[in-house]
Amino acid sequence: MAYQSIEVRKITPTIGAEIHGVDLARPLGNQQFQEVHDALMDNLVIFFRDQKMSIDQHKDFGRRFGPLHVHPNAPITFKEHPEILVIKADETSRHVAGEEWHSDVSCDPEPPMGSILYLTEVPPDGAGDTIFANMYRAYETLSDPMKKMLQGLTALHDSTKAHYYRAKATDRDEMQFPNAEHPIVRTHPVTGRQGLYVSRGFTLRIPQLKKHESDALLEMLYRHVETPEFHCRFKWQPNSVAFWDNRCTQHHAMFDYFPHRRYGHRVTVCGDKPFHRPSQTA
Repeated sequence: MAYQSIEVRKITPTIGAEIHGVDLARPLGNQQFQEVHDALMDNLVIFFRDQKMSIDQHKDFGRRFGPLHVHPNAPITFKEHPEILVIKADETSRHVAGEEWHSDVSCDPEPPMGSILYLTEVPPDGAGDTIFANMYRAYETLSDPMKKMLQGLTALHDSTKAHYYRAKATDRDEMQFPNAEHPIVRTHPVTGRQGLYVSRGFTLRIPQLKKHESDALLEMLYRHVETPEFHCRFKWQPNSVAFWDNRCTQHHAMFDYFPHRRYGHRVTVCGDKPFHRPSQTA
């Protein structure tokens, strides 16, 4: 794909690209917005270096892609900015958000379209990478009999699996724990491609199967998602931004930097209800 207003440098042939020539603190013109959008569709996750954004500028960039989502479980750090999710870890942390492979808030009836994470402070020795996985490739590399079996199956995604037991008991009464049933094979509403949509972080079970069948099939799919050939790995630097498409990726945050500090803000763009439209070759 030819770009005129940005430079796109792929990280791997199948997922991930760094975008150059964009100042995210300034409003995107129509052409630059369209090219950034197209780069996201083509590469599934895109990265920007050396950015300086205020909270309002971060939110404005996210709003170019749609209304902003408010996380149902996370505490609101800035009352005037409920859309801002603070991502942080320090010497007191024993766990961090995103340690399990997942697609953000897939437990919502209409899960987020995309997430935009801006880190201003990173560990000093190069740790704290985020790994992203291509769910198109995860589906496409399954055998034909497996693809056929997955057609029509759904999975229950539940927030309690990801958030309930890590929340303080005193906070749980104020939190929401949504759950939703989604197709295991999801059709991307823009590209029309098929991708896996189950994750170790949020998925509980497949309602159409017996428990032992569901457990076995999900474990196989989780391990398949972890196949390195589907992945790219982003090494954070201060003032870097990652923007990923939750409809066709999963990600895993490495917590390999204790007791060092990692800090940033995330805005999340609202999405729509997942659906499955069988392809002619499925």
